[in-house]
Amino acid sequence: MPSFIAEELPKLLDVEPSNLERSFKNGNIKFYQSQGINGLQFRKSVGKIESGTMVCLGDKIEIIRGFPKIRRTLMLNPSLKIHFNNEVAVEEKMNGYNVRIALVNNKITAFTRGGYVCPYTTKKAPEILDMVDFFRDHPDQVICGEMVGTENPYVTHHYREIGKLGFKIFDIREKGSNKPMSVQDKVEILELYGLPNVKFFGIIDIDVAPERIFELVIKLGMDDREGVVIKDPKMEIDPLKYTSSQAHNGELQYAFTYPFDFGRAFFFSRVIREGFQAYELEESDDEIRTRAHILGESIIYPMIKTIKHVSKDNLAFEDIIIHVDELEEAEEFARHLRDLGVVATVNSFEQGKAIIRRVHQSTTDRISNFLRGGLY
Repeated sequence: MPSFIAEELPKLLDVEPSNLERSFKNGNIKFYQSQGINGLQFRKSVGKIESGTMVCLGDKIEIIRGFPKIRRTLMLNPSLKIHFNNEVAVEEKMNGYNVRIALVNNKITAFTRGGYVCPYTTKKAPEILDMVDFFRDHPDQVICGEMVGTENPYVTHHYREIGKLGFKIFDIREKGSNKPMSVQDKVEILELYGLPNVKFFGIIDIDVAPERIFELVIKLGMDDREGVVIKDPKMEIDPLKYTSSQAHNGELQYAFTYPFDFGRAFFFSRVIREGFQAYELEESDDEIRTRAHILGESIIYPMIKTIKHVSKDNLAFEDIIIHVDELEEAEEFARHLRDLGVVATVNSFEQGKAIIRRVHQSTTDRISNFLRGGLY
């Protein structure tokens, strides 16, 4: 057991030494090295320290806390009035991947939700955003945002105002403490430095918030957008999220394209959301029938398409497009995906355009087995 974990780390994190030692022995805290970052990666939460936390070692110890899990409400009306006080701030929830960007060892570095340094995002984020002035003036802050677009290598989604790749900021938090900036202060500081905030719908009185949020989410869904995050304006109460029916069905379509690479909880939770949403909106029989029809198509059509594809001795795969300067950068990103447990290779590279092939091995193997008569 390294002395740093037993003696210094408990003081830095204000966590019991025995909890840290046990987590280290169980492999939930691991030494990690990537992109010039050496540190300790928290694979699971330890006490109040979130999973995805990185303790970066060097001349100065930098603690990049994991992004807290945002809980979901299934029933807007009672949840908002129980959970919040007099008013709520409402922002758009975007469909991409969660990234924390911080200044570590004088380099702007991007951390994924799990606490990995993403080489692609670390390179691309400074090209998309000019963060130099912000981090010069606020080196102890962490930018939390969503990488989105059709060339987002983790979660591809089209936003007409984004195009291939973009970044939207939803939080600014302190290193070490993870204390978030208030919504209004965040909006003002992002405007000052010319940095892009997620769409801010305003601060709404709690008595009218459920109705207003329903209207917003229905409109967002019709535009094939995900939903909203509902916050305490002072950020003293944990936020909640609420998503559109279109988002639920889009996720089910993707997951049932590769049905054996996702856990059952993934499928179940999205179906549950549909049921509670239909109930709270007091939908008619015809509206419920339409919702059920769309839900069923989201499940059965992509699955049958994949079964047919694998039946012809094909792999279940998806191709991810990224633009990089050199082949080595594409190969580095593929290695990063493999570190995450993903089967990924560079399928082609030409004139800066790389195609990363991600194979869904479990879906391929299990469908092949069942097609040969294997039992479920």
